[in-house]
Amino acid sequence: MIVLCKTCGTSYDADREPQHCAICEDERQYVPATGQEWLDFSALTRTHTNKWQQLEPHLLSIKTVPAFAINQRAILLRTAQGNVLWDCIANLDPATQALVNALGGIDAIAISHPHYYTTMQDWAAAFNAPVYLHARDRQWVMRDSPALRFWEGDSLEIVPDVTLHRLGGHFAGGTVLHWHRDGGILLAGDILQVTPGKDAVSFMWSYPNMLPLPAGVVAEIAARLEKVSFERLYGAFEGQNISANAREIVMRSVQKYIACLKS
Repeated sequence: MIVLCKTCGTSYDADREPQHCAICEDERQYVPATGQEWLDFSALTRTHTNKWQQLEPHLLSIKTVPAFAINQRAILLRTAQGNVLWDCIANLDPATQALVNALGGIDAIAISHPHYYTTMQDWAAAFNAPVYLHARDRQWVMRDSPALRFWEGDSLEIVPDVTLHRLGGHFAGGTVLHWHRDGGILLAGDILQVTPGKDAVSFMWSYPNMLPLPAGVVAEIAARLEKVSFERLYGAFEGQNISANAREIVMRSVQKYIACLKS
């Protein structure tokens, strides 16, 4: 039986509800004051559906409604060399499977960090797709799968013009995706967190617990992005879209963040 943590969406193989969620017990996440709660995977697909939105041509977001767990979105890239799913959501209902198949399936899955691993194993099985995870976050995988591909280093091209970059920060293997088209698109998860005004990003070790990253780590993130060109940026949550001058906004945010920590 597959059960889901209701707080973070991580999936576990278990005959009965687990006592603990390792993802939530880490300081970057949290256990609710009321305690850990669980939901059967099949129950989620009966009670929730997925909302689709076109962000721009060939780029679609997928978000579960009503909100479940962390409430992030996944993003489907439709490239000439195959479709790529960026990040993952727990709900994989029959309608979503039908729609994805109608769009050509999924050729590769890549995930920014462990909070969004959710049911990646089931998405991989449904679409016969490999899942690319950075090896430095391997310890946070709660269910094994033959589809998992652990990569090392700071960058990896998974299909032509689609490259993963390890920035670190929020997690050691924290990853963003760069699509080299039309000025460049960066899919950031919450390795870079888009602020409400969409004119800045932030860098945190823990978002729910409001624990910052050290200035030196933020400087390292900026250095790893130095040669990455992008005009637009899409974050982890609905509406977190920076439609122009995204690279300039990120680099300006780096300087502001570091200045605040050092003042």
